[in-house]
Order: sequence, then C-alpha cells, then structure tokens
Amino acid sequence: MNRTNLVIHARTSIERGSKSFARASKLFAKQTRERAWLLYYWCRACDDLADGQDHGHGMSTVHNPEKTIAAMRMMTARAHGGEQTGNPPFDAFGVVAQECHIPKYFADDMIDGFALDAHGWRPESEADLFQYCYHVAGAVGCMMAVVMGVSARDQEILDRACDLGLAFQLANIARDVAEDAQAGRCYLPKTWLAEARIDPDHIMDPARRDALILLINRLCDLAGEYEISARVGASSLPFRSRWAVLAAAGIYGDIAREIKKSDGASLDRRIYTGKGKKLGWIVKAFGQALIKSGRTDRQGLWTRPRAIRPA
Repeated sequence: MNRTNLVIHARTSIERGSKSFARASKLFAKQTRERAWLLYYWCRACDDLADGQDHGHGMSTVHNPEKTIAAMRMMTARAHGGEQTGNPPFDAFGVVAQECHIPKYFADDMIDGFALDAHGWRPESEADLFQYCYHVAGAVGCMMAVVMGVSARDQEILDRACDLGLAFQLANIARDVAEDAQAGRCYLPKTWLAEARIDPDHIMDPARRDALILLINRLCDLAGEYEISARVGASSLPFRSRWAVLAAAGIYGDIAREIKKSDGASLDRRIYTGKGKKLGWIVKAFGQALIKSGRTDRQGLWTRPRAIRPA
C-alpha cells in the first residue's frame, strides 16, 4: 500500500478511535498532521492487538498474548528498518519512522507496556504506575515530539512531551477503573489501595466506594500536574504544532476534570467531553499558542528513563 492510501486508512482509524485526538490533529500543518495520523494508526493497532479490541472498544481475551506481543515486536522492527510488512498499520509506522528518524527504542518501550499487561502486571507503587504510563503513553508523546521536529537528543523537551502522555494515561486510568476491574485489571498502586483499605481483588466493593473515589480523584489531580508541565514544553514547538498540542491537552485534560467533578459517576458510566467543549478548547488554545508559557521546573515530577540509546 502506498503512502497516500496509508494516510487515508490512518485518518479513518483516528476518527474511529479518538474523536478528541482527531479534532486536535487537524490543527497541525499538513505534513505533520499526516505523520501524526500514521503514528496513531500503528499505536491504535498495537493497543487493539494487545487488548483484543476494535479501536479501543470491546475488550476480549487474547488467548496467546506472548505470541501476539512477539509478532508485534517483529513487525515493528521490520517496518522500522524500512521493510514492507503487508500489515497497513505497521507499514504506516515504517513510513513515519523513516521520514522522521524515530528512535526504535521508543517503539520498543511502548510495546514493553503491552507486554506488562499480557503478564497480568499490577503496579506495587506510584513509581510503578508512572513507569507503566511512560511505556503505553509517555513513549508515544516522545515519538509525537520527534514527528513535530524535536530532536531525539533534546531530553528536556522530550520530558515535557512524555508528561503529556502521562497526563493522558492517568486520565484514561481514572476513567476506566470500573471497566478495567471487569477485565481483571487494576492500575491503582497496591500501596494506595492498602492506605485506603481497599482489597486489590475487590476494588469495586460498594462498602469502599467513597475511598475508591478519592483514589480516582488523586489520579485526576496527578493528570493535571503533568498537563501543566506539558504545556511548558509546547512553547518550543512551531505555532501550528503548539496550537494542536495545547488543544489536545485541554480537551483530554477536561476528561480528568469531568471525572473529578462527577463525584464517582465515572464508576457507573463512561465520561466524555462534548463537541462544544472540544471546539471551545480549539479556540482557547489558539490564544494560548500566541503567548509562550513561562518556564517552570519539573521538581517533584516523575522522570522517564533518559539514557541515550542507539536508534
């Protein structure tokens, strides 16, 4: 499949998989927008393969997860090396990886997160939670930064890009606590659960609902902290990219804000942000993009592994 057709398929994928990201992506300059779609197409496909889903919906049992992860690694490696795999999402990754020189270790790091899920992993500590969020979302933020022209050696900006991925994933976890519990998963650190006197194997116990809501709110607060940090990093991007990132940060950040405002309703229904609010953030982000954020440090925030590794 040629690049033009891959872009068409990638656009369809993002519009099905994430209305929030699809709307924000339209703010990018054309070349960056297409590359963002191509990267998303691969990320979405990997996530769906790992969870037995279709564009993030309908989680089902993956009967041989180790084999699935191994195939994912193999096709990603081939695509990164410039080979045609015959699998469109992976070929899409190959195109954007070749065009932007995306380091392979970021792709490997993302797949490592899916491998954790395949083995039924659960975080013991808050640091474990952040490490997981880095693998499945922070590494994607780093790859997106490279797509937007950031050097793979610019560690400070990559840290901020990672922070946006962490913010998104923390919001996802907060939103999906009940759905994850039904699938036998839990991303709340065991130390948090112990402090709240919640049984890790029965986190939906009605008797501990109020305590669980406090932990969900804690996730939302952390998402807000990493969103603020990511906004600083956006100042280093070209205007169109800065506008898109700030819009995405606001749109997705509203998910965490709505979850906290819902006072536990996220345990009973999926929290969405409406079309009007999304459009509102696009307008608001335009103004924010005109004024570069002041510098703030990242003191107290978790930092991704920063060793420079071979591409």
